[in-house]
Amino acid sequence: MDLKLRLQLSTMMFLNYFVWGLWFVTIFTYMTKNLQFSDGEAAFAFSTYAIAAMISPFFVGMVADRFFSTERLLGVLHLIGAVLLYGVASVQDYTTFFILLLAYNLAFMPTITLTNSLSFHHISDAEKQFPTIRVLGTIGWIATGYVISFLNAEQSAITIKIAAGASILMGLYSFTLPHTPPKGKGTKAGIREILGLDALALMKDRSFATVLISSFLICIPLAFYYTLTNVYLEELSVKNSAQLQTWGQVSETVFLLLMPLMFIRLGLKKVMLIGMGAWVARYLLFAMGANPLVMWMVVFGIVLHGVCYDFFFVAGQIYVDKAAPEKLRGAAQGLITFATYGAGLFIGTILAGMVGDAYTLDVGHNWYMVWMIPAGLAAAVLIGFWITFKEKAKNEIEIPAQDTASV
Repeated sequence: MDLKLRLQLSTMMFLNYFVWGLWFVTIFTYMTKNLQFSDGEAAFAFSTYAIAAMISPFFVGMVADRFFSTERLLGVLHLIGAVLLYGVASVQDYTTFFILLLAYNLAFMPTITLTNSLSFHHISDAEKQFPTIRVLGTIGWIATGYVISFLNAEQSAITIKIAAGASILMGLYSFTLPHTPPKGKGTKAGIREILGLDALALMKDRSFATVLISSFLICIPLAFYYTLTNVYLEELSVKNSAQLQTWGQVSETVFLLLMPLMFIRLGLKKVMLIGMGAWVARYLLFAMGANPLVMWMVVFGIVLHGVCYDFFFVAGQIYVDKAAPEKLRGAAQGLITFATYGAGLFIGTILAGMVGDAYTLDVGHNWYMVWMIPAGLAAAVLIGFWITFKEKAKNEIEIPAQDTASV
């Protein structure tokens, strides 16, 4: 891969995740502390990103794969998203806020799949090259924490407005990316292809099914981290809480770079087990660290994010791209996006809001009980994956031809 291409793809990842991190990290805190929404109301509004993630694979399959080049669609979605995101930052009524945030996420969430598929299209070795490109997305997310904390804006709408401006920049930049034509242009689209149902044939393979189901289930406790961590840190009176959270992304950067070595030394199964084990450890540390006297536990739990995310989710994306036949790779990536960023995080976000409401005190929350629930859920998924998953020597799945035919 030449240097120009690497820089183009890396910058794309940086900007895409910079836009996401600017509003995503603190918007739950903004809703509950500034707009005075309840945990349940805020969780339902926050879950719009997961609702959109369930819809986006179908949108990508119908539009990106058949009618428009990836880079142009990416640019248009970000420009539309910028307008909607500015609207989110400008309203206080719950219903209007919810509708605008849902509309924005319907525009933004497809960009995650699009940036991944655009990268995979132009690189020759996903296992070795993708982590070094994707790491710039993590660095973009880290930058957002410093911006938010510098502005002392954890409970403010200003970061949402900055994200709208960054979305305009990303939209314009997208038109300069390498041309990535629609893979299915000129082909007849069957119902199975449009909805991505062909990828369901991969579920006949036990290993693929285990990875997909485990990814879905682990996203339920994962949602607690995304939903409640910034509120947790604010209630512990942590100064510059958004900046502290970026330590998790620094860790993610380190472990992304280590992933190729980890695959060689440990294999996929052990890497993913370590990732799930880190989720259990993180929530136990959060539960026991809900006291200023043991703040080191909270910090260590945040630093574990690199292991939590990279060793399970990035490993899962690479596994799917490597395991699926070439003509099903796009549909397979859409399927795992639906299961994780969509269904799993939607259920988890709603559950996190319910748990937050259930353990709300006169002042703050009973954080010990809040965090013990996702710790137990993550432990159950870990055990199930350990028993069920059988790693193949080459991580290849054979699918009979008749199973992938469109109707």
